[in-house]
Amino acid sequence: MTSTYAVLSEGLEKRFGEVHALRGLDLAVAPGTVCGILGPNGAGKTTAVRLLTTLLRPDAGSARVAGHDLVREPEAVRRDIAVTGQYASVDGDLTGRQNLRLFARLHRVRGPAERAAELLERFGLTEAADRPASTWSGGMRRRLDLAASLIRRPEILFLDEPTTGLDPAGRNLIRDAVRGLTADGTTVLLTTQYLEEADQLADDIALVDKGRVAHTGSPSQLKAIIGAHVEIVVADPDVLGKAAGVLDQLTGGEPSFDHDRHAVGAVTRDTTLTLPRLVRELDAAGVPLLDASIRPPTLDDVFLRLTEEVAA
Repeated sequence: MTSTYAVLSEGLEKRFGEVHALRGLDLAVAPGTVCGILGPNGAGKTTAVRLLTTLLRPDAGSARVAGHDLVREPEAVRRDIAVTGQYASVDGDLTGRQNLRLFARLHRVRGPAERAAELLERFGLTEAADRPASTWSGGMRRRLDLAASLIRRPEILFLDEPTTGLDPAGRNLIRDAVRGLTADGTTVLLTTQYLEEADQLADDIALVDKGRVAHTGSPSQLKAIIGAHVEIVVADPDVLGKAAGVLDQLTGGEPSFDHDRHAVGAVTRDTTLTLPRLVRELDAAGVPLLDASIRPPTLDDVFLRLTEEVAA
């Protein structure tokens, strides 16, 4: 395998008794990017992260992380990565500042006091820095946990649902931190339950289901698979058929009717279709409108559609 990827896995498998958690995970993550790992509960996301961070040993397959063989060089992998899990791991009896200084000394970081102060400021924790972490809110402890993982500027950062339980301001701080990290060349692997977060942050997404990567691509590429939803609401129900004919011509998608609302809709993968064009075509066909809309797909739509396809 080549080391031109920050993370490259081929055929990773892991069993827990009768449970086959991973069934041949193939993943390629380019350096300096954010890779969002998404999937339904039980898909294998957390198992994949635990394998790639050396917390578990694969039963089959191979991987290189930060250029190191996952099985033969686990200590080298651990030197070049950092992990922030779903639960804060800081010491509640120590202050925020003491926690960060301790991590800095353990990792032999030069200027531990200065590095601690820098991260406290970066995550909006300076005012509470000299209070015991046990007195902090859960969101503040999550931010402190992430700050601790960045003490030594890792080459690759694994974030397992880093913003769970945070308020919007706290989520924004962590999102800004992730953007800053990739701008500095750090690679980030992110699992999250907030799909809009992956949409905003991820350069690429790996949709994991049943222990395999089912689909990969950028958010825009995955949305293109689903297509935009076009809907027309007419004033006269007698012209619904004519409206459906216009939609069929423009989208090529099978129309769906909502007779109670006098509406007809269809899905289009034509990215050039615009609302003004839609209205012009309907007007030319003599279709009186009450409303017309083109709704681009969200990552939620992608997630639901593609996981439904895998389940089928």
